[in-house]
Amino acid sequence: MHEDLGIDSEGFRTFFDGRFRDIVRGRKSLLGELTEFLPTIGYHGPALTVLGYWFKHDSQLNLPLLDAIRQLAKNADVEVSLATNQEHIRALHLWEHMGLRHIFADMYYAARFGEAKPDRAYFDAVDQCLTGHDEPPLFFDDMPKNVEAANKHGWEAVLFDVTEDFTDHPWVASRLSRI
Repeated sequence: MHEDLGIDSEGFRTFFDGRFRDIVRGRKSLLGELTEFLPTIGYHGPALTVLGYWFKHDSQLNLPLLDAIRQLAKNADVEVSLATNQEHIRALHLWEHMGLRHIFADMYYAARFGEAKPDRAYFDAVDQCLTGHDEPPLFFDDMPKNVEAANKHGWEAVLFDVTEDFTDHPWVASRLSRI
């Protein structure tokens, strides 16, 4: 980022302190907040340039995991959705540009509901979207506080670190073996 745009990476990281809480919940505009913030770290170019650069360089997909999810979704009794703490623009970027719409049935992102993981209100909002299911959602997350909150909410939540945390889960493994 410094080499390409002249922005100090450490300075840019301070954007996520404080103000990002309201952005990820859709209460403030990412672009508006970024436009206001960038001059404070010495950048005076278009905020859209920074946004595009950020999305391009900070969208690393776990391809083996996505392949496993694609396989799992081939089961008629399985619906896979994405639960993520994203604001509107990045959510759209992930859904359309990164192609997640071709893998997941839906994306339950924080700004859509005005709430974020691990808040109970986030899980309540997702529950309102998940109808007609006999068992609680099986939820994987890389943040222990989100896993704990989902378990308290009555979901089956699993801490995710490596792809095998997903593929070796008994429920997932049993359905992957059918294919």
